Amino acid sequence: MTEPLVTPTSSPPPLPRTKPQAMRTRGGKLIIVCVLAVLMSIPAFLVFGLLMERTNRADTVAREIGGLMGGRQVFMGPVIAVPYTNPGKVAIDAKGNRTVGAPESGTLIVFPTTGQASAATKSEVRARSMFRVPVYTSDIAFKAHFDLTKVQTAMPTATLNWADAQVLSGASDSRGARTDILARVNGAALTLAPSGYGQQGMAGTGDEGGGLMDLFSTPVSGLTPDQPVDVALNMTFTGAEKIAFLAFAKTTEAKITGDWNFPSFGGGFLPVTRSLPRNPAVAPSQGEQVTKKGFAASWSVPFVARGMPAAVDISQLSNLGRSELSVTFVEPTNPYQSVGRSLKYALLFIGLVFLTYFLFETTSKRELHPAQYILVGLAQITFYLLLLSLAERIGFDAAFAVAAGATVLLISGYAGLIFSSLWRFIGALGAFSLLYGLIYILMRMEDYALLVGAVSAFLVIAIVMILTRNINWYGREPFGKPIEEA
Repeated sequence: MTEPLVTPTSSPPPLPRTKPQAMRTRGGKLIIVCVLAVLMSIPAFLVFGLLMERTNRADTVAREIGGLMGGRQVFMGPVIAVPYTNPGKVAIDAKGNRTVGAPESGTLIVFPTTGQASAATKSEVRARSMFRVPVYTSDIAFKAHFDLTKVQTAMPTATLNWADAQVLSGASDSRGARTDILARVNGAALTLAPSGYGQQGMAGTGDEGGGLMDLFSTPVSGLTPDQPVDVALNMTFTGAEKIAFLAFAKTTEAKITGDWNFPSFGGGFLPVTRSLPRNPAVAPSQGEQVTKKGFAASWSVPFVARGMPAAVDISQLSNLGRSELSVTFVEPTNPYQSVGRSLKYALLFIGLVFLTYFLFETTSKRELHPAQYILVGLAQITFYLLLLSLAERIGFDAAFAVAAGATVLLISGYAGLIFSSLWRFIGALGAFSLLYGLIYILMRMEDYALLVGAVSAFLVIAIVMILTRNINWYGREPFGKPIEEA
């Protein structure tokens, strides 16, 4: 019996090898990297929320410490309060019956014709845990000259009770008083006490919302409208963060001096002259002088600029708050502003680090997984956490050096490990050191931060465009060239 003939079977031909799909091409990978950089802004926003929480906590501590010292003090120089009575209004009905209403009474506030205010402050820093607040003790002096001859024209129908006139002054928080408020009225020595008028609300200057003012007063006998009055006040108060005067006279001259090296001038009017420590490389502006330590500022507010008449009802006294002349004691070691400024550029710098890794990837045979980019992004987010936590303890400059050094070594070492190349590590170390050095420059150049950041971003993008000009983004061979096997 003959066995059937067996035909040997041949193996199927191998399938042709194809190039990577679209999302595995260089162009697709760059899109993925850009999307990951944008997604990393989500944890950056969480860090920003933590920064806001720490900032609010610092503000709360500042208010608590400041409250014990008197807080942000605003002072009003001497004015004269004169009670008045207006006759009742006459009303005539349809039948011709005449009715006289009840007399109206109130208090007229008379501002001095000229006034001078001066404050000499001695500052220190009070701390609670890691939070620091600048506080001060100030010796304050006022001088005022009153011309009462035209006061009646402010209320021609009213009867002014000069026998019950009082000298008024005010401060934001009477808890800051360290001595009695001593006055000399036409040479007679008097002492001011808490006023029966209580607290007076004050309007804000636009940058602040105003607040309450504690009033102090003393009766003055023998005042007559045909005699001028000279008043001098002396007091010692403590406060925190800010000291200010109100333009209490028709023409007000004010001067504030102190040993704090970082003042900020604000309120309703800027000082006419000022002296403060400056970088020698920066030319002083008009009206500014450079000192080695401390500050001095002087104001001159004429009657027309103050925007109030020479005498007003006490209900209108709150409008005087818009004439504030203030100095704020800025805390230079406050880390939150610098950390917040660096977080605003977080997306830019995360993107630049991702671009650096992408360039390493495109110029090597190693393909990175998106998870590795995520790890690098998380390392950069951790940099901001380290910066915030260390800056509260050791100051911003030292904290930046530690946090940036650790982060640069981490992401540079990671580049050397995943690409298995010492040269990649050295290149990454140089590139990332320059990048974080740029971050520090942006933090310190407040006025030019946006310009430097924009120019730097433009230059980096231009360099990336040049270095990637020959990359085959589609991942396919030119027309007519056979596809080589991988």
